[in-house]
Amino acid sequence: MIRPALPADAATVIALWHACELTRPWNDPAADFARAIAGPTSTVLLLEHGGAAVGTVMAGYDGHRGWLYYIGVLPAYQRRGHARALVDAACQALAAQGCPKVELMVRHGNPAAALYARLGWERQPVETWALTL
Repeated sequence: MIRPALPADAATVIALWHACELTRPWNDPAADFARAIAGPTSTVLLLEHGGAAVGTVMAGYDGHRGWLYYIGVLPAYQRRGHARALVDAACQALAAQGCPKVELMVRHGNPAAALYARLGWERQPVETWALTL
């Protein structure tokens, strides 16, 4: 079952992000979670299997593009279609807001890139630049 995460799910979702190695020292996962569930155009979706949280995706729409973050499925539950289900659910939620295109970023060397190719996503010829505030 995929459902929107609630404030009470924060510790569970953040633990899942850590278990899936999605966190980075420069991002505060608790703040990311809180902002996403508080925003009117963003959400965190939680995949539960047998009552346990096994996957997650964060989705947001900035009025121009939708973005997916923190896509992860616990290793013991991978290769069962759960990532596809999460990505599809996030894209449906964004489309319901009028979002015309969804994008995501994948770090170089991340084996998940092959997953996105299998799901029909296309690599874009762009560079991502960042300024940490």
